Order: sequence, then structure tokens, then C-alpha cells
Amino acid sequence: MSQFPFVQIALAGAFGIDDGRYPVRSARADQDVAPEAVLVVRTFGAPLAARRRSRKRKAPPADRNAQTVPITELTAIAATPIEDDPESWLATLAKDAGRRDALAEWGLAIAARTLAARRIASVDAGVPDPSLALTIALRLGYGDGNSLVEGRWGKAIDIPREDSRLGRVSMLRPQERMAAIMNGRERGLVCEELILRAGADMTGDRIREATLQVRVGLEALLAERHVLDSPGQAKDLDFLDGRRQMTGDAANEALTDDLGEAREAEIRETLAICQRVLRRRAAHG
Repeated sequence: MSQFPFVQIALAGAFGIDDGRYPVRSARADQDVAPEAVLVVRTFGAPLAARRRSRKRKAPPADRNAQTVPITELTAIAATPIEDDPESWLATLAKDAGRRDALAEWGLAIAARTLAARRIASVDAGVPDPSLALTIALRLGYGDGNSLVEGRWGKAIDIPREDSRLGRVSMLRPQERMAAIMNGRERGLVCEELILRAGADMTGDRIREATLQVRVGLEALLAERHVLDSPGQAKDLDFLDGRRQMTGDAANEALTDDLGEAREAEIRETLAICQRVLRRRAAHG
């Protein structure tokens, strides 16, 4: 029996997605093309929908011990089966960080597309994009198709949270800067939020949206260049300055249609360099 790779992501919270299986196909793909994956959604511990209450009814006292956190489990099952021996495939995956990261990122992209679809369909901006740092659990493995859609898998490995691999220095500075922003001693840059949003759109395969975000994020970044222009940044900032025209043209194209492969590659490269500039600022101030 064929065995299929899967990525299982558990997130805290209930997002209003009905349990079930959903075929996943890129919006840019021909509808005659077979889905690239099947997503299985299961929600645990979600409270029942509240009955409509009279406004005059007194609210009950808070009970900390009665609180529970629902969990949404998203399992992305690849449409293409494993060609090699499944156990050997999993053993190799366990040893190869690059392959693990690639598979995890694929699953995360499926999860991001799912929550984006929910956000749009429900007209609710509060539905978040997922991230590896916010997952409760991340599991990679394999199983036969019928078992996987029923919530059973053959064998799998658990991936530790990303922050467990961060060094003490890289963990400390974000905490210090967050405290500085919270108490008003520092302000975040406009470009930081815009580039982060562009990255979330790109992860979620929202290429047109990402392109528009990169356009305005790049302009903001260059306008704030005097804050970012520290040692090691000049080459990247000069490169980005040379990308302004291309990024503007790409944004205009994205308003009406999907980007071509070459143009999308340029936008991805531009975004990656913007992110590198911001990571360098975060690491060195």
C-alpha cells in the first residue's frame, strides 16, 4: 500500500473551520490539475456555541480553573507517495535538517493558505497566520491515505520548537527591544511591520498580495535608511535602492494578474534581502 508524507501542525485556538478534509490546489493552478495535497482539519476542546442570551441576564463570575484552550490540528498530506522505502525515507529525514525544514515549510504554507482562506471567507482580520514559533506541536511522518484522513499515521517524528535552538544572545535582544517599544523608549520602524506582512503573504502563497506589500515596504525601508544604515548594511541597501523601479512595475502587474515566473523570482529575492536587512538590525541594533 502506498505511503504518503504528511506534516501535522497543532495550533492553540479554534478558528471556526469545520472538521473534515479539504483538497488543496494553488489558485494559480489549472482547475483540471490534481490537488497537490489534502488537508485534514480536526479541532479538540472547542466550546459549544453559546445560546443567545438576554442582555439583562447577569454574567456569571469568572472561574480560572474552568478555562480550557481548544487546539486546531492541521494535517497536510502530500498527493505524491513516497517512492523509496518509507522507513528509510523517515530515517533520512530525521538526520537531514535541510529536508526537514523544507517539508515543514511546505506544511506551514498549506496551513497559512487555510487560515487565509478562513480569514477572507469570514471577513475576520483577527484570524492569524501560523508560524513555527507559535505551534504547539509539529510532526512529520508518513502513512497510507485512508488512515491519514482518519487521523491515524504510520510513523512520525516530532520537531522541537524553533526557539529551543536559539542562543542566549539572540533570545535576549528581542526581549530587550520589545520592552523598550512597550514602554515608549523606542519605536518600531514602519518598514518592519510591512516587510513582516509581506513575508507572511509569501509564506501563504499569496504572491500578488506579497508583491504589493513588498512595494510599499521597500519604499518605507529606503525612507528609513538612515536608521538601518549601520556597518554591513550598505551593500544590501544600495541593491534595494536599485530595485525600486522593478518593484513598482511588479506591483502594477499584480493589481490585475499573476506575476510571471521571472518577476516572482525577483520579488522573492527583493523580499529576502529586505528581511536580511531587518534581521541584521535586530541582531546588532
